[in-house]
Amino acid sequence: MSLKIVWIYSKDMNIYGDYGNVLALKKQAELRGLDVEVIEYNPGDEFPLDADIILGGGGQDSGQSEIQDDLLKIAPILKDLAEKNVPMLMICGLYQLFGDYFETIGGEKIPGIGLFSGLKTIGGNERMIGNIVTQSKDFGEIVGYENHSGQTFLSNNLTPLAKVILGAGNNPGGEFEGIRYKNIIGTYLHGSLLPKNPQISNFLIDEALKNQGPSKAESTNKSEQLEILNRLTNQAREITKKRPR
Repeated sequence: MSLKIVWIYSKDMNIYGDYGNVLALKKQAELRGLDVEVIEYNPGDEFPLDADIILGGGGQDSGQSEIQDDLLKIAPILKDLAEKNVPMLMICGLYQLFGDYFETIGGEKIPGIGLFSGLKTIGGNERMIGNIVTQSKDFGEIVGYENHSGQTFLSNNLTPLAKVILGAGNNPGGEFEGIRYKNIIGTYLHGSLLPKNPQISNFLIDEALKNQGPSKAESTNKSEQLEILNRLTNQAREITKKRPR
């Protein structure tokens, strides 16, 4: 069995260690006995329509401007894959651009693709930075590191990823972090996210296998090495939770 992971905009949207999500997901899948192919997609490339999982990271405002035209071009493909329940994880800048728009602190509006219809982000003077702990209905406790000045607001019809226990989350004074839509997760959590939260890696893998058929979803086994890594991860998570902001 195999998985095709597509990492979008690896050149322009790859700061704060988000490449670690690619490495962690690939390793987790391999330890479950899967063959993994990672494809980097950048502006001008042909988008792999047979993607099993799609990952995207954060970038500076300049990076978001660089990829905007191409992102709008492939928006119909991404929306079609979303409707087919292809799992995706979008961090920070791409989380913002999957919404309606990102308004920079200078007042420039960068249109998003509207996949998260009803989500908008406005650049602010206050930077939200530090360790963050959240609680999610679907994934339990999620830990990470946030570093953003964009303030993201969700309309009432959208579902947040998690409730903030420690940190800022989507915006200062708010109580929620990220978004969950179909099989897509949008979040501000760097760190990288997946090495600290293997339950999300397993979700992405499980949903990708379900799309390949019920027999595929039930046929992978966790290795002893994976169990050891999960125990070490839990220890690291406990340390992270005790760190100051």
